[in-house]
Amino acid sequence: MLTNLHNNKRLQLLLGLLFGFCFGFLLQKGRVCDYETIMGQLLLQDFTVLKVMLTAIVTGMVGVYAMRGKGWVKLHKQAGSLGTNIPGSLIFGIGFGMLGYCPGTSVGAFAHGALDALVGGIIGIMIGAGLYAAVYPKLKERILKIGDFGDKTLIDVLPVRNPWSVIFSVAAVIVLILIVLEKMGL
Repeated sequence: MLTNLHNNKRLQLLLGLLFGFCFGFLLQKGRVCDYETIMGQLLLQDFTVLKVMLTAIVTGMVGVYAMRGKGWVKLHKQAGSLGTNIPGSLIFGIGFGMLGYCPGTSVGAFAHGALDALVGGIIGIMIGAGLYAAVYPKLKERILKIGDFGDKTLIDVLPVRNPWSVIFSVAAVIVLILIVLEKMGL
């Protein structure tokens, strides 16, 4: 069904731009690009960011597997390792804590007029990506393969026949967490 889209690079770019704009708009409407909201999350006082992310996880998880079930998409799982996840999460966390934005929210905040997101966020992303590209060959040989766990998903690891049993269980836990956060006024 989506073969025409897969073969049309211009349409893919146009759709990417459109979905990126919509994503940024929704981040802004959800107040996730506001510095105060992000700092509130980091200080465990405002859980708006967590609620938006958990909602996106449930929506994406159900949506991707529903489209996969219809044959509209294929999963392209990427291999992971401790050598990629630990340093990556540390660098991300330090930058997030220092600046108050992640890559997506820095672009949304800049689009809304926050100049600190331009200097620290967007320019920082470009410098960081350039540095990573420069050292990638050495990292690939030495660090990135440490603790390799392959391209396994939770569904691959658990002994289940039907992926929907995992999807509905994870979705139920996330919805329960969202309900508890809402009841607590967080």
